[in-house]
Amino acid sequence: MSEITTYQYYVGGKFVNSTSGNLIDIECPYEDRVIGRVQAISKEEADAAIAATKSAQIAWADTDLFKRAELLNKWADQLEIDAKDIAQIIMQEVGKTWNDALKEVTRTADFIRYTVQEFIHTNDSSMSGENYPGGSKNKFAIIKRIPLGTILAISPFNYPVNLSVAKLAPALISGNAVVFKPATQGAISAVKIIESFDKVGFPADVLQLITGKGSDIGDYVSEHEGIDMISFTGGATTGRHLSSFSTMKPMVLELGGKDPAIVCADADIDKAVAEIMSGAYSYSGQRCTAIKRVLVNDAVADDLVARLKTEVEALTVGMPIDNPVIVPLINKGSADYVADLIADTIAVGADLLVGNKREGNLIYPTLFDHVTTDMRLAWEEPFGPVLPIIRVASDEEAIKIANASEYGLQASVFSENFSRAVAIAGKIEAGSVQINGRTERGPDHFPFLGVKNSGMGVHGIAKTIDAMTREKLIVVNL
Repeated sequence: MSEITTYQYYVGGKFVNSTSGNLIDIECPYEDRVIGRVQAISKEEADAAIAATKSAQIAWADTDLFKRAELLNKWADQLEIDAKDIAQIIMQEVGKTWNDALKEVTRTADFIRYTVQEFIHTNDSSMSGENYPGGSKNKFAIIKRIPLGTILAISPFNYPVNLSVAKLAPALISGNAVVFKPATQGAISAVKIIESFDKVGFPADVLQLITGKGSDIGDYVSEHEGIDMISFTGGATTGRHLSSFSTMKPMVLELGGKDPAIVCADADIDKAVAEIMSGAYSYSGQRCTAIKRVLVNDAVADDLVARLKTEVEALTVGMPIDNPVIVPLINKGSADYVADLIADTIAVGADLLVGNKREGNLIYPTLFDHVTTDMRLAWEEPFGPVLPIIRVASDEEAIKIANASEYGLQASVFSENFSRAVAIAGKIEAGSVQINGRTERGPDHFPFLGVKNSGMGVHGIAKTIDAMTREKLIVVNL
């Protein structure tokens, strides 16, 4: 048996061990083994990491923009050089297929480069006093965007590289310092991207990577007076908890969803089936934007259900190295929850068409028909490969059921009538609505947001830069 690697946290431009002596085992989702150990830092070490960002941030914000850009672009280059090494860790740590893990790293490098260019082309604006009644042409205003200070970036397990850098790159290019707290399952992937960061030569203390359980240091750093803004991606329960102490502290929360696919009577069924399959089952449904329920018109329900059943039965299932569609879930607790949800749905009378098979953390793709609104599966987010079909008599009924959810992240509408699709999209309570396409996050420069319990604030490269900066008015009196 090979020796288990212990990974350090990153502070002051160096990788160091915690003085606490406490370590956290990171278990592989699909093999019964520990793949590494990360530091469980103390609150005192978190204090020191946050405090050290303050003077570093001032100097970093004063650094020439093109120097900041050069360093970030070098980081993107380094990620591509290290891509296979990082992808190997992503696969082992969060169970993503090799192909998807590698794609995540290369996509992230592109994200950094686009972010740099977006900020470079963000210009200050100006106003003249004479344009307001009773104003004065002797007053001239310059509106600048300046960094907020120290950003706390909290990332999730399912995209441990891309959704981490989606916070880090906009924060850094706009002159902020960052305290980076990854999900515990995902922390080794975080260490690997910071190893690439460290090779580039950024100033010490502009980015600190702290690791530990959220229950031990999560609330502590989130409430810390040294944190000037929080960017969080994760579960709705944690997000609601964070929002409870957001007084006077800017915050952007990207949370869960129960994204519906509404299939109208005039939908292109071939198109709907292909998009629903990809949207619901890729990475075993472990995506906040996964299609998590289908609301289909009775007129086409039998046809849609039959085709979905055939496609689900044909899905590849296995271990990440073999690049199947369905891989084991992130941990036993997640698999237990999904299995319980499946058992409950069977018990209350839905029609099981495919699935209800489990091997360890591997839940086989499951499809239910005739799910009704009094069943848990109609409302709860499984974060696994299980899809309920709810039959509806009209567009209005589909809209009503879609909007009854506590979530409002994304939705899909399938119809060959553009006016009909747009009308439905306008009535759906969601941050984004896809017409004739699956629910998904990208492209990364599009605004990305949720309403209700799906989030607060807006992501997307330009919007994230806006959220991590503030306007400052300088008035020149001539």
